[in-house]
Amino acid sequence: MSDKRPIGVFDSGVGGLSVLKELHKLLPKEDFIFIADQAHVPYGEKTSSQLCQLARNVCDFLTKKDVKLIVVACNTSTCYSIDYLRKEFKVPFVGTVPAIKTAAEKTMKKCIGVISTPATSASSYLADLITRHAQGVKVINIGCTGLENVVEKGDINSKEVETLLNKYLGPIKRAGADAIVLGCTHYPFLKTKIGKHVGPDVKILDSGKAIAKRTLALLEDSSSLNNHGGKSHYFTTGDDKDFSKVASVLMEKKITAQHIVL
Repeated sequence: MSDKRPIGVFDSGVGGLSVLKELHKLLPKEDFIFIADQAHVPYGEKTSSQLCQLARNVCDFLTKKDVKLIVVACNTSTCYSIDYLRKEFKVPFVGTVPAIKTAAEKTMKKCIGVISTPATSASSYLADLITRHAQGVKVINIGCTGLENVVEKGDINSKEVETLLNKYLGPIKRAGADAIVLGCTHYPFLKTKIGKHVGPDVKILDSGKAIAKRTLALLEDSSSLNNHGGKSHYFTTGDDKDFSKVASVLMEKKITAQHIVL
């Protein structure tokens, strides 16, 4: 049997495309519906109640499309809304969690850095991950105002990116961290630039591959894999032409999105 229902994936904007890339690699025969809630970007500066309501609006849309699973491709939304979503909806969810455990296991200097949105940085969710998985490890936790926005605009080669990376990676470099966790799905698109700032000896970790593996495992366990698909449909609550332009650059193929109101 082949379960032809699509998989829903959402983020505040284009950042979730870094997760979708990994899902495409591991699940090439699945159909996906990707939603960028750009009318409300950045999520990293929203309150907990706002994030829950925004996530609910997106998931209402996705469940009406009969998705078989929803990937919350956003660290901030996962931190603040995934428990709420699991109570409100019957569909399985896969969240995006900063790779604290992996970084703590890989560090040789017992010092790691975490860069994320201000909301994720200040969340009890992240604090709990650090407490549970980084005992005996120094964690430099940096909330990066503005970094999500420049990726959202597609300005990944701008001077503003270099200025922001200098500002936010500086304390991590000075502390001597040998691993950096990318705690926002927008940041993997800056991985090469981050690597140039911190040097080749510093491991740079994101959650994309782990999310794809978790999604595969859930679909296998429920016998819900699709053997005949492979299409992705893109929606944005923002400007569909702007999203399509930026997404085409980041995904390295032509993307055409449709505007929706949630």
